Amino acid sequence: MHLNTLLLLPLLSALTPLTTASKPTTPNHDHDLETTTLTLRIPPTNPSLPNAHLLPASTRATLTTLGRALSAPLSVANTFVFRNVSVGSYLADVHCVSHAFAPLRVDVAAAEGADGGGGKKGSGSGLGVRAWETFRGGDWGNTGEGAPVGEYSGGGGHVVEVRVLGAKGYFMERSSFSVLSIFKNPMILLGLVSMALFFGMPKLVENMDPEMRAEWEERQKENPMNSIMGAASGQNANPMGNFDMAAFLAGSGSSKAEEGGAKGKTEGKKKR
Repeated sequence: MHLNTLLLLPLLSALTPLTTASKPTTPNHDHDLETTTLTLRIPPTNPSLPNAHLLPASTRATLTTLGRALSAPLSVANTFVFRNVSVGSYLADVHCVSHAFAPLRVDVAAAEGADGGGGKKGSGSGLGVRAWETFRGGDWGNTGEGAPVGEYSGGGGHVVEVRVLGAKGYFMERSSFSVLSIFKNPMILLGLVSMALFFGMPKLVENMDPEMRAEWEERQKENPMNSIMGAASGQNANPMGNFDMAAFLAGSGSSKAEEGGAKGKTEGKKKR
């Protein structure tokens, strides 16, 4: 038995370099294991939100990616702090009852991939952060305007400011009654102008000079519209005004004409 072990020792020493050479090398995932701290900050001066301390206590922010979601409450310094943020592409959104905020796309990647516009390289870690403003329903790869990314001193992570869109309105104000709103109606204005002409024109005609009034009446008689609509004097009356359409369709007009013609013939025979 001791002799067999002595014979196997050279074979094992010869096979050891072959096994070490054929062993696959594992990639270095140090960047995947690294994390950083991301802080979303509400700007202190904003026309839509003059005082950020008036936001409700239920205000929170979320970082969402595929298979992972982080949440952070509103701090006293008006910030949302996310710790242990790993490599990935996140959607940052602020949920508030009283105000609306613009969503952000935040990319956390290795430092060599975060040297573009709108990004910062962390001093305490090998990760960089880039941010862009985005919108709901848009293509994720279509990045908009880059948001500025700051960095805390001493390796405290990265900070991104969120933009306030404005206050939310849940109720519609009831419109109050106003007299001016009635006069803004075009139909009411047209009726008022017609009434002014109807009652004002006779007063103007009465106050006219006699010669000017006679000239105006002559022009009214020569108006072609009087022959169509019929004048009050009867001289320019419409000749079709006494036409009876029902009698014409019933044939009474033709029978009357025949009776008139027959009476004329009989009277002529009697005279002969």
